[in-house]
Amino acid sequence: MPPDAPVLPLSSWADCREMDWRPAVSPLSRPHPRPLRRADITYDLRRNKMKILITDGFLVNAGGVSWKPLEEIGEVIYYDDTTPEELLERIADVDAAFTNRVRFPAEVFQHAKKLKMIGTFGTGVDFIDCKTAREHGVSVCNIPGYGRGAVAQMAIALMFEVCRRTSYFNSFIKETGWVNSIEPEVSNVRQMELTGKTLGIVGMGDIGYAIAKVAMALDMKVLAHRRHPVKEWECDQLQFVDLDTLFRNADIISTNCPLTDETRHIINKDSIAKMKDGVILINVGRGALFDTADVVAALDSGKVYMAGVDVFDPEPCGKDHPLATHPRCVASPHVAWSPLETRQNLVNRSAENLRALLDGTPKNVKN
Repeated sequence: MPPDAPVLPLSSWADCREMDWRPAVSPLSRPHPRPLRRADITYDLRRNKMKILITDGFLVNAGGVSWKPLEEIGEVIYYDDTTPEELLERIADVDAAFTNRVRFPAEVFQHAKKLKMIGTFGTGVDFIDCKTAREHGVSVCNIPGYGRGAVAQMAIALMFEVCRRTSYFNSFIKETGWVNSIEPEVSNVRQMELTGKTLGIVGMGDIGYAIAKVAMALDMKVLAHRRHPVKEWECDQLQFVDLDTLFRNADIISTNCPLTDETRHIINKDSIAKMKDGVILINVGRGALFDTADVVAALDSGKVYMAGVDVFDPEPCGKDHPLATHPRCVASPHVAWSPLETRQNLVNRSAENLRALLDGTPKNVKN
């Protein structure tokens, strides 16, 4: 930091965020990385505190969140984004780092001389080399259940869109106009009533259970799978079953499990072959839970009727991703987690994780 660089007090930081960070276009359309601006300057609210690096805060910060919970713990060094090369320099002198999607491969830890914690702005830690982190004494902490409501709502929204085609009918009204009560463009569109249908949930954690509660309120049946079933959640409408039973009997299947070696491509040609003809697939978990080629082939053949997908392999998926661009896939760009309230919860709970580590009672440690 240059000797004449300003040290921003809290009020100035708030003013800076309000005045300077906002893009002239949609936040999600702005190119990355960009030259540093005032919002990227290291600010020190209380001197002689630990250094906290935010590697890629742009998506968390979009629309304005308060970083005060972390500012109260230490000196926060904020960046909208960080390239792999920049990370090696920026990680060298910090005590804690928080990342949204910036990867932490093994080589990073050779440069992280003071690092004691990596926190993720989410639940997944598959982009961090947790084994190497542990060998270097670095705790990797996630935020389980932070987006229980938001992510569950996106899963339900995708299911509604697939089954009731609201976007299609909205476009029809606005672009064509509804002038004929027996309009074929309306009556020929397939819709599905969810009452009495069976929803299969692969990965019945907090988010899966939130989805299940909405489904049960719609008078759907729920078949759920997790390694350790929660018997207290079972009722007349909800049963824990093995995967084969779930695949054979579900009309709609939602994948909500973490991405591990065991769950990678859990939806593939073999599992799809066990499913009902015309099954609907929903994915708000991780893109690689789907074998993309196998799901696309099943959509082409009609084995899978439609898919509703918020996550892709890889991300960002670009303009020509075969699943994202498929005519029978309702796609969104990994935004299930991103309502403002959800992102503020991420910051608040990130600070809780860091405080717990400093107090000697670490929580949500994944390595």
